[in-house]
Amino acid sequence: MIKQMQKKIIILALFAGEIMMKSGAEIYRVEDTITRICRACNIPYVEVFVTPTGIFLSLDKGDDSEMFTFIKRIKGTGIDLGKISEINQFSRDFVNTDLSIEEGMERIKQIAQSKPYNMWIKSLGAALACAFFCLLFNGSIQDFACAFVIGAVSYLLSIGFEQLETNYFIKGFCCTAFAAFLALICTAMGLGNSSGPITIGALMLFVPGVAITNAIRDFLVGDMLSGVARTAEAFFIAISLATGAGVVLRLWVLFGGKII
Repeated sequence: MIKQMQKKIIILALFAGEIMMKSGAEIYRVEDTITRICRACNIPYVEVFVTPTGIFLSLDKGDDSEMFTFIKRIKGTGIDLGKISEINQFSRDFVNTDLSIEEGMERIKQIAQSKPYNMWIKSLGAALACAFFCLLFNGSIQDFACAFVIGAVSYLLSIGFEQLETNYFIKGFCCTAFAAFLALICTAMGLGNSSGPITIGALMLFVPGVAITNAIRDFLVGDMLSGVARTAEAFFIAISLATGAGVVLRLWVLFGGKII
């Protein structure tokens, strides 16, 4: 049977890795963090293999004891660079200080439960991002105001889909379709001058920029499996965004609407 101390170390390391993966961390960073935590507990042999959907951890105390391998399934991903930074700092503190395993677990639980920004602050940020992207694509002041509102509403809709645990393709399709429809309504009512910049501004909220960046970084460090997986994820998200907006624009024209 596995010793109780080893079990606690494994749970601690896997929990830290799980938080990082669900927060959008790169594969090599997750593997490095898990290895640091295990070796800080005097485990000489640590082998970690991480994919976007799972963590495989093998360890051996090196005293002719049995080797143990554990698997942690990763479900659901997001973007939280703050949590990634906090886990990174925790792993270094765990190595360089006399933090006990129990204290480390308590600290990781606090990081996992932390919510630095509430929904309304996030919605405001999304609205501003959408509005300023609209300006970058030659939108007017009226378009800026419309994009601000549409950005906030679209982001709230995406939160609703996340709570329903909807897959990323359906979420991206519905959110961009809804944003494109609102943009067309605004221009048809004379509230905005052009639906194009407004739609593009809303679409930019959902572009998988972090997934693309992580895919490139994974390729550069040799994590080909993860690089291919994340590239495919970014590709299908991009398709969902384009399809959502395209379907609405096409239906608008078919039903006699004009695209301004």
